[in-house]
Amino acid sequence: MNVLLLVAKAPVPGLAKTRLCPPADPIQAARIAAASLLDTFAAVRATVSTIPVLAHNGRFADAEYGAELTAALAGWHLLPQRGGTFADRLANAHADTAATFPGLPVLQIGMDTPQIRPAVLTTALERLTEHEAVFGPAVDGGWWALGLRDPLYASALRDVPMSTDDTGRRTLAALRGYGVRPAILPVLRDVDDWPTALAVAADLPGTRFADAVASVGGQLLSGHPR
Repeated sequence: MNVLLLVAKAPVPGLAKTRLCPPADPIQAARIAAASLLDTFAAVRATVSTIPVLAHNGRFADAEYGAELTAALAGWHLLPQRGGTFADRLANAHADTAATFPGLPVLQIGMDTPQIRPAVLTTALERLTEHEAVFGPAVDGGWWALGLRDPLYASALRDVPMSTDDTGRRTLAALRGYGVRPAILPVLRDVDDWPTALAVAADLPGTRFADAVASVGGQLLSGHPR
């Protein structure tokens, strides 16, 4: 058994996916974030032999699609995020998960990769049985996944500047400073800006995320109007 840890914040207008504005307005951006989160919830729940954990920030009652998000979390273990910086919140999420589920490996992902599917998560977890850690780089220089057989090594994250174009490199260096050398997973796109949202949505026809992106201005996806 493994733990799948999702770190996410409530998709509240004005606080979620603000870099999608414009062309999205704050409500549309929050709805795109909510759609990404719902697609990610589904992928996590469909991954076998895992315990789903959400480290959350913000009130889902105030979020777009709040009732649907809350219903989708049935059966999840919920942990409030704590810490003054995002790096601290990530490290604390791993530590709190380890305290709740001692001895279990933890694979942590975020809410910015709606293209994740159970097969991708299963492969990452399989590699985590063979290595002490796994690391998923993102195209923008960050990372989309961190798996640790000993989640307490996530304390290495506390001194890493987050949301920069060298966060991934610095994260690997920090882990290696602790003696941890992760196996590298495939590179994925994080949805942080509008061109990336369009590119990811084009590969995900029929998903909540693709429909939410298509609702902004009626733009084209995969060459077809939506």
